[in-house]
Amino acid sequence: MQPGVHPFTIPLLKERFGLTLTTPVTFLVGENGSGKSTLLEALAWALGFNAQGGNKDSSYAEGADGHALGRALQLSWRQRVSDGFFLRAETFFNFATYLEEVGSTFLAYGGKSFHEQSHGEGFLALFENRMEDGVYLLDEPEAALSPGRQLTFLSILHHLASQKVAQFIIATHSPILLTLPGARVLSIEEGRLNEVSYRDTEHYRLTRDFLNAPERFHRHLFRSQGDSDDEL
Repeated sequence: MQPGVHPFTIPLLKERFGLTLTTPVTFLVGENGSGKSTLLEALAWALGFNAQGGNKDSSYAEGADGHALGRALQLSWRQRVSDGFFLRAETFFNFATYLEEVGSTFLAYGGKSFHEQSHGEGFLALFENRMEDGVYLLDEPEAALSPGRQLTFLSILHHLASQKVAQFIIATHSPILLTLPGARVLSIEEGRLNEVSYRDTEHYRLTRDFLNAPERFHRHLFRSQGDSDDEL
């Protein structure tokens, strides 16, 4: 570790911590900047996946956040991982372009170029065709999915998890995905990983409260400057 140097300045990464995978699906939740994505990138680097997203067939990016942290990880199960995938929603376009450049037939992804599909269609094609056994690291997979397609992905995830042949670690803000039965939810709070019920996550509670009474939030959010604060 390199104290005082990014990403070890992130509260979660300042001290040693353990991440035990006890269920087929583990969700990581927390505010932006809490370290979810950096941790996934480090796991991807340590397992030999492309740091921009992809599998073991592509080289990873030297100098990325995951490079420094990946070297510090101690994974007892690293040698047992022969297949899997790292999905970064924000760089999925780069992965799609890489496949075009190497002349991929896209047979492993449904037979159709990702660039010929919408972002959400491409995500679902990946989920439906590429995920079997192995380790899958997904960084905000809901980013390109409508609520309806999040439900479709939830069904795919439940099917794969029930077979217990794949391991998923998913960083998400989606209260829909967090409802997956049997999944473990780890919340990053004040630099620590705490196991919680999905109903106790801020993502679920805030979404529920907002949809139940949006006008209460509107009064607070849209108040004119100088108005007194309204209680939610």
